[in-house]
Amino acid sequence: MDVPLSTSAVEHRKYFPGRMTHLGEGAAWQDILVEIHHRPAVSETMLIPAVAEPQLQWQISGHLRCEDREVDGQWEMHQVEPGDLFLITEPEPYELRWQAIDDQPVVVMHVTIGLPLLARAAKELFGAGAGIPLLREFNGERDPTILALLEMLRRELVEQRTASVSFVQGVAQALALHLVRTYRDDERPQPRRATALPAFHLQQVLRLMEGALAEGIQVGRLAAEVGMSESHFSRMFKGNTGFSPSRYFIRLRISKAQELLRQTTRPIIEIGLEVGYASPSHFAHVFRRETGTTPQAYREHNQSDLPPAYLSRIATA
Repeated sequence: MDVPLSTSAVEHRKYFPGRMTHLGEGAAWQDILVEIHHRPAVSETMLIPAVAEPQLQWQISGHLRCEDREVDGQWEMHQVEPGDLFLITEPEPYELRWQAIDDQPVVVMHVTIGLPLLARAAKELFGAGAGIPLLREFNGERDPTILALLEMLRRELVEQRTASVSFVQGVAQALALHLVRTYRDDERPQPRRATALPAFHLQQVLRLMEGALAEGIQVGRLAAEVGMSESHFSRMFKGNTGFSPSRYFIRLRISKAQELLRQTTRPIIEIGLEVGYASPSHFAHVFRRETGTTPQAYREHNQSDLPPAYLSRIATA
């Protein structure tokens, strides 16, 4: 089954603010990507690309007022509490913002369930001819089985110097089985291959885009990379991402600018130049249009991600 996507699970983390404190690496973590992140208390609107695999998010710590929406759709507000679970499965990008409503650190565990795990679960439950099942999304779920399995993975990741292959893979397979048994979505139609780029073509295009943020890139060059006409390529690309190539490229530029504003003290004018905007006023205009705030205001809201010694330097950046 081909599932439309816009970025890989490994690259997905860079679209979120904050810092990653733990990452499952090595043989034990095959087919399951487990990460623990500390998030800032406030996040402005950001675009989150979709990935092919289902993603579980577990709110370990922090109470939030969180809003999300389909691109340019209506905002939906959720009160997020420690212990809440979210399953994201739609092959479309979405927009997200949040604000903490207490002083607890905002700690989130992300778990991406590899398609091979789901395939093995489906084969065990439904027979050798079963395809990879689609799962239905949920928000703020309190599933004790999922929480228990995620806590096992968290402790293995945080407390063990070398994770046990047998233990992690056993828990991961149990998690996939429970998700397929409990949250299989038989009503959602299968995505059609003809409406989106194959994954390997999309990755080629995204690599080109990400390598050309400063100088810009023509849609014709992207189309030629995957052997398509511009019009056909643009339709297929929109099937993956929900955006035209040019619009998505702008979003990539602003996403990179957000990362630099959060994680460095470099002058804003220099950051604008790095992502292709020679005019500071043009950069500020585009940034505000895409995020709802100015580069300076965005940086001030995300100062807490930087070491204290840097904070005084930001005010003059």
